[in-house]
Amino acid sequence: MADTPWQGDACSLVDAFRRGERSPVEEAEACLAAIERSALNAFCFLDGDRALDLARQADVARPFGGVPIGVKELEPVEGWPYSEASLVFADRTATHTATVFERLTDGGGAVPLGQTTASEFGGLNVSVTRIHGVTHNPWRHGRTAGGSSAGSASAVAGGLVTLATGGDGGGSIRIPAGYNGLLGMKGTYGRIPRGPHTMVRPNTVVLGCLARSVRDAARYYDVTAGYHPTDPTSLPSHGAWEAGLGSNDLRGLRTLVDPGLGGVPLHPGVEALVREAAATRRL
Repeated sequence: MADTPWQGDACSLVDAFRRGERSPVEEAEACLAAIERSALNAFCFLDGDRALDLARQADVARPFGGVPIGVKELEPVEGWPYSEASLVFADRTATHTATVFERLTDGGGAVPLGQTTASEFGGLNVSVTRIHGVTHNPWRHGRTAGGSSAGSASAVAGGLVTLATGGDGGGSIRIPAGYNGLLGMKGTYGRIPRGPHTMVRPNTVVLGCLARSVRDAARYYDVTAGYHPTDPTSLPSHGAWEAGLGSNDLRGLRTLVDPGLGGVPLHPGVEALVREAAATRRL
C-alpha cells in the first residue's frame, strides 16, 4: 500500500495506473487513510466500502479510471446524506443522483470517496458551518479555505485527493481555488448540466472542479460537459477540451490586471506579489 495519496495531478495518476506503477485500490486505501488522519475537516461523509468496491472494478482506460475524488456535499448522490450543509436538513438522504456525478463515475471511471464540506446552501465564501464546523486551509491551520467549495479545495490542496467537484455562482470555485493555490475555472452557464432536477434559478450557478492542473480541468469538461435532456439550459460540448490545450495563439492579446477590482482591498504584500507577477508576465 502507498504511504500517501498521489501528489501529482489526476491525469498523471491515470498514467501511473496504466503503467502498472500504482493500483486504484492502493490509491483509494491511501486516500481513505489520509482523510481519517487529517485535521483539515475537508470531508463530512465517507463511503469507504463503496469506494473500495469501485476501485477493484476500475477501468483505467477511462479518462479518470480509478481516480479517487471528493464530491461537494451540495451535489446529491442517492443514498448519501443531503443536508446541503444545513442543520435544517441534517437527517435528509438524497433520493436521486446528480447528472454530473453519473458522468464522472460511469463514463469517466472516477471513484467517489465521499462528500466534501461546503458553505450552508452555498451561500457564503467562508469555510465554517453549524453542522460540520470549521474546514481548515491546508497552508495554515485556522485560516479559511474559502467557499462555498471549501472542502473540495482543502482536500485537493491538502493532498487527500487529486480532484474534487465544485460549483460556482459568485466565486464558489474561484475563491477557494485562489485561497488554496489550485486551478479553479468558472465555465459558461449550462456547459455542465445540473440535472436531473434542474434549478434554473439562480442562473449564475455553474458546475466544475477544484484541480491541480489545467489539463485536469480540461479533462473534467470532456467527461462532464454536454447537453442533457433533464436540463433545458444545458449546452453542447465539442468534447476536445484537453486535446485543444496549447492550440490557441495568444500573441497580441492583452490582459487587464486590477488588484482592487470590485472594491475589495488586498493586503499590501499580496497586492505587491500580484503586480510583480503581472509585470514579469507570469500570470
